[in-house]
Amino acid sequence: MSESAKLIYNNQTFELPIIIGTENEPAIDIRKLRDTTGLVTFDDGYKNTGATESQITFIDGEKGILHYRGYAIDELAEKAEFLEVAYLLIYGHLPNQAEYADWKNKMIRQSLVHEDVKKVFDAYPTGAHPMGQLMTMMSMMSSFYPNNQDPHNTEEDKNLTIARMMAKMPNLCAMMYKKRIGHPVMYPNNNLGYIENYLRMTFGNPCEDYQIDPVVVSAMNKLLILHADHEQNCSTSTVRMVGSAHTNLWATIASGISALWGPLHGGANQEVLEMLQDIKNSGNSPKEYVEKVKNKVAGVRLMGFGHRVYKNFDPRAKIIKKACDDILSKLGVNDPLLEIAKELEQIALSDSYFVERKLYPNVDFYSGIIYRALGYPNEMFTVLFALGRLPGWIAQWKEMIESKAPISRPRQIYTGATPRAYVEISKR
Repeated sequence: MSESAKLIYNNQTFELPIIIGTENEPAIDIRKLRDTTGLVTFDDGYKNTGATESQITFIDGEKGILHYRGYAIDELAEKAEFLEVAYLLIYGHLPNQAEYADWKNKMIRQSLVHEDVKKVFDAYPTGAHPMGQLMTMMSMMSSFYPNNQDPHNTEEDKNLTIARMMAKMPNLCAMMYKKRIGHPVMYPNNNLGYIENYLRMTFGNPCEDYQIDPVVVSAMNKLLILHADHEQNCSTSTVRMVGSAHTNLWATIASGISALWGPLHGGANQEVLEMLQDIKNSGNSPKEYVEKVKNKVAGVRLMGFGHRVYKNFDPRAKIIKKACDDILSKLGVNDPLLEIAKELEQIALSDSYFVERKLYPNVDFYSGIIYRALGYPNEMFTVLFALGRLPGWIAQWKEMIESKAPISRPRQIYTGATPRAYVEISKR
């Protein structure tokens, strides 16, 4: 007999089925709860609600585990290329040689964006936030492909849209950086790999050859892999909810970008650098700042430490710390903010206050330091997060569409006014 949970309400007992995931995660199935009992559940922020079944990503926050399609994140980050991981997330398996060659060829063939897109960039003010630009551009791209907007098109059409999006995203991100600094847009070079091409379009210029640094490429590869998916977080759940209305993929991903823009989500690594700047401006030493954190001084927060999901060390942070050390060593960057970051890291890792509370540096702490060292302005950090997260969003959308998921329609607990009569304005 299958397991079930019992709910007692109004002296009646109701049995609710238990669903067991492949990693032995139990869940109470409440899909028929309202029909059988008249009740809905209240779960502010959906913190304890499983809104879907998924085969893409598994997280065990207590043990510090992150798997993509069953593969450990540390093994993928160490051995795989970002495009391999993107293919894995979207199509469910690692590509063989023929599949990977075709996938990379699609990235080359679809990398150019329509010339009219540049006209839209020209209309943006120089100081426009890159995430606002990216959100708008992603949604606008659907206008260039009106025949490929139906999520129920043929597999060939759907795969073409996916390839277009993956191929054009680095180009769009690089264009935003160039726009910000007033430089001419760089076109993609078909002889370069995905990450190498992105770095060249971002930091290169038409007057000289861009020198590709393998240490930088390796760090970027790891960062994109580590950000590629993270289960049902705010932006991913947004993608699933918007996509459940059968919205086209471009607009659906734009909604995920909008959610990621928030400082409580994708903007966390930007906040790390802003914290470091505050420490520098205050004249306090990192040790003094940490003491203020421990004493709960108003307005003083330690950004980039701890995580909502991981109750142990963030497994992604272990991987990216090595890349961070390699980048700082190779580039020899002399930046006072990075020196503050390194000192802050050492204090927090050795201080019993943080160790006992498991407030370890997370991926946002190290990614912000790397982006700073590479020369990215703070506002571009979340754009790089979106570049890495794109295949995860696509995979989640694709899984949701193919499983014929119903349109999302959360319930609520109404706490407003009870029925009352309208009073004419002269009598109020």
